[in-house]
Amino acid sequence: MGEPSAVDGQLAAESETTLVVVTGVSGGGRSTVARALENVGYYVVDNLPQALMLDMAELAFKAGGAARRTAMVLDVRSRAFSTDLAGAIRELKERGFSPRVVFVDADDEVLIRRFESVRRSHPLQGDGRLADGIAVERGLLEEARDLADVIVDTSHLNVNQLRRRIEELFGGEDARRLRVTVLSFGFKYGLPPDADFVLDARFLPNPYWVPELREHTGREEAVSAYVLGQEGADAFVTSYADLVNATTIGFEREGKRYLTVAVGCTGGKHRSVAIAEELASRLRHSGLAANAQHRDLGRE
Repeated sequence: MGEPSAVDGQLAAESETTLVVVTGVSGGGRSTVARALENVGYYVVDNLPQALMLDMAELAFKAGGAARRTAMVLDVRSRAFSTDLAGAIRELKERGFSPRVVFVDADDEVLIRRFESVRRSHPLQGDGRLADGIAVERGLLEEARDLADVIVDTSHLNVNQLRRRIEELFGGEDARRLRVTVLSFGFKYGLPPDADFVLDARFLPNPYWVPELREHTGREEAVSAYVLGQEGADAFVTSYADLVNATTIGFEREGKRYLTVAVGCTGGKHRSVAIAEELASRLRHSGLAANAQHRDLGRE
């Protein structure tokens, strides 16, 4: 038998090495994402310059063992940071790797509050305001955001919720499967910016106006039975379950690994929660890796 070909080596790298590239805005939660990835078995390299991404990937492949699951956290503050993330990702793919890019984001107002709460300046604000530094950073990271396989908006997530989200996304044995997050939310708190599909459950009667249900949530049996028992509710869930199932093959073919289906009602407490739980259950029953999360539950 002859020596292994370069193509064989590339296929081995792709099949045996799992790479995650984490980037995003300062204050968005990159450090929490890094710790969560460590929790599920990734070897995490923080503040890695883009110029060293390929070297790190090849080291991980050669080292084997735990290093075959490696996460590289990129920080715009690095002096070696370049804006050619697309080029770096393309180079990794040419060498047989399949990196997945996670972009951590948050609303400007939230970022400002976070910096002010710890009395820190933004690394790029210079002599200007916090908002100026955030604007400069967003410009530098615009291409990185466009390249992301998954965008995690942390505006309404605490540390534990963000950690749980990352562990759910990357903790499974088959991390290459399309993973579906069915996210309930309240329209009065704004649309989730990372949603791929947005469903509106406000056509259903609101349990808020039923006194014995008002203080309960859509995760409880009484509210869930009320919501799902309404005319049109079953057809609504069935139709969207069919839609998601019909599109997953195409999404996987195009390399998409994470799909967010957002279900909204007025406050994100009753209807959207019940629908999200039921839709996630049906998607799991059809063989998809799906979980329900509730962005605004408990805000009222």
